[in-house]
Amino acid sequence: MRKSLFSFSLLASLTLTSCTTVLNNLPGVYTLEIQQGNIIDQNMINQLRPNMDKRQVLYIMGSPMLVDFFHKNRWDYVYYTKPSGEDAVEKKAFLVFKTVDGADKLTGMYGDFKPSNLPVVKPSEEKIVDLPKREVDHTLWEMITGVFGFDGNDTESSTSKTAPKSQVDLPL
Repeated sequence: MRKSLFSFSLLASLTLTSCTTVLNNLPGVYTLEIQQGNIIDQNMINQLRPNMDKRQVLYIMGSPMLVDFFHKNRWDYVYYTKPSGEDAVEKKAFLVFKTVDGADKLTGMYGDFKPSNLPVVKPSEEKIVDLPKREVDHTLWEMITGVFGFDGNDTESSTSKTAPKSQVDLPL
């Protein structure tokens, strides 16, 4: 009886300690960074403008995480991240649409982000590079044919017989 009680208490203590969060914070233990939902950043929110249709919003923000059956004119964007060893961070953005002239237009937004009133200016990453003219003495083909003594100039020899350009020999 005493041996079974000891075994049961040992098993119960091991089971309970395996559920604790103390083991999650041990130094040297690698934990994955968990990311879920739609990645939302301030630049995406700044691109949104009132009266945009759903297609334009879908292009900027991506598909919403939730389109509620009871609130079809509200799109929910939720981003959850838990960096390894840190507290979880949850960012939310809710976009509200209203039907105007038969089309759904963006009328409001609320959540963790606030849109900017400044116009969106994307810096151009294009750069113009002027390359100097490449001076090549001979092409690869000219070097290969030069080994065999052919200089590449087509000169007519006096022994070749060619028809005048006005006359064409046709086979009969």
